[in-house]
Amino acid sequence: MSDNPAIVVTLADEAATIRLGEDLALALRQGDCLALSGDLGAGKSTFARALLRAMADEDALEVPSPTFTLVQNYELRIPVAHLDLYRLGDPSELDELGLDETLATGIALVEWPEMAWDLLPPDRLTMRLEHDGAGRTARISGPAPALERIRRSLAIRTTLIKWGYLDARRRYLTGDASVRAYETVALDQGGSLILMNWPRQPDGPPVHDGKPYPKVVHLAEDAYPFVAISRYLRELSLAAPEVLRVDYDQGILLLEDLGQEGVLDDNGRPIPDRYRESVVCLAYLHGHPPRQDLPVDGRVHHVPDFDTTAMKIEARLLLDWHLPWKRGTDPTEEERQAYLAVWDDLIAELAPAEKNLLLRDFHSPNIIWRAHESGVRRVGIIDFQDAMIGPTAYDLASIVQDARVDVPPELAEQMMRDYFALRRSLGPFNEAVFLKAFAIMSAQRNCKLAGLWVRLWKRDGKPGYMKHMPRTLAHLAQALKHEALAPLRHWCLETGIELPES
Repeated sequence: MSDNPAIVVTLADEAATIRLGEDLALALRQGDCLALSGDLGAGKSTFARALLRAMADEDALEVPSPTFTLVQNYELRIPVAHLDLYRLGDPSELDELGLDETLATGIALVEWPEMAWDLLPPDRLTMRLEHDGAGRTARISGPAPALERIRRSLAIRTTLIKWGYLDARRRYLTGDASVRAYETVALDQGGSLILMNWPRQPDGPPVHDGKPYPKVVHLAEDAYPFVAISRYLRELSLAAPEVLRVDYDQGILLLEDLGQEGVLDDNGRPIPDRYRESVVCLAYLHGHPPRQDLPVDGRVHHVPDFDTTAMKIEARLLLDWHLPWKRGTDPTEEERQAYLAVWDDLIAELAPAEKNLLLRDFHSPNIIWRAHESGVRRVGIIDFQDAMIGPTAYDLASIVQDARVDVPPELAEQMMRDYFALRRSLGPFNEAVFLKAFAIMSAQRNCKLAGLWVRLWKRDGKPGYMKHMPRTLAHLAQALKHEALAPLRHWCLETGIELPES
């Protein structure tokens, strides 16, 4: 236990107990079993109610005691089963309550666990609440990974208190395919802020020249690039969130809340005017000369180039993950070398392409619609920490061929026309060179995504991204129509990469 010490939290009053419930609601994950014990009046019900209301993001959620029903189920963003074993007649009855099924898809919150200790999962979390003078003490023990999640959530609370947000109400907002997660922080005086939770990660295995994947493809590893790019975009009068507070060492940022309205309708379809305005925003950005060295809090962030190595390593995801999954066999050395040689030639073809700040993931999940604003400020931009200097066509391909949603062909064509018209109005613009770069960058991005979806599923346990595979392959097929992509089209046919007819 010395290597896995318990977490001890002093709770001065009921408000502190409620905050602890909210903090753990942000830390628990599918498969967690939290055994909650303590004497009568120690705060178990207060804690459980706060946790469930935070998970539901509903302050008035009815949380009846499961004393008589034994279990109360909640269909929340992660399903939660609230069990009370006090009236359990025999420990074997626990099987009838469906604990195993609950943990396969959700979280179990178990009161009076003493009635069936031996039947609870051995890797459970245990929290004991005890009276401590006028307040309480919570002692939490369990497996190290779960305790680390809880420590992280409590560290965020401590940081918020240090920044003056003592009673801020924290709620889960979203996570992404990376390690970052986001919360809304509701303020007592009204309004809300966004908290970015970005814990530093250990280096992964080397993939090229002794460097791990994030370093090779220039993924940001701390908050400095995000802050630098945010300030730069705001200097251009674009709507990036203002960074209000930042703890670089811990990777905790407090951001302006740009709003929650996106660019999709209630059925998940693109709203044409909002997509078109997003393209205008891109053209506006590309009309400004790029800056590669950006000052940020006593240092300079050098925006990396989207270089040959990064492009090839990303495109290689199709080789390393998609092809083995689809075909059932790894690529041969001959196939691998032929593929990489094709990309050497394609990347060389990008030499004449114009280059500017490349936001990298400019598509529907990262665009906020701000109807109360005007001009380009109606388009809120987030998730730009991995920005590079590269072909401007990349970001246009990202939104016209949105990886997460079907963009109707007529809307995609209109977006291209809008972009070209605005770029021509801002100065010289070589449309043919741009279209060639567009096709190459589209192919590069979609080769990456075709492998990334499989990697997220197979390596990271996130199968939900596979629903985007048909769309990704359709975008790749579209890109391969350009004459410059003939060698890659031939390679796909030869190796059995199945692409839809387009």
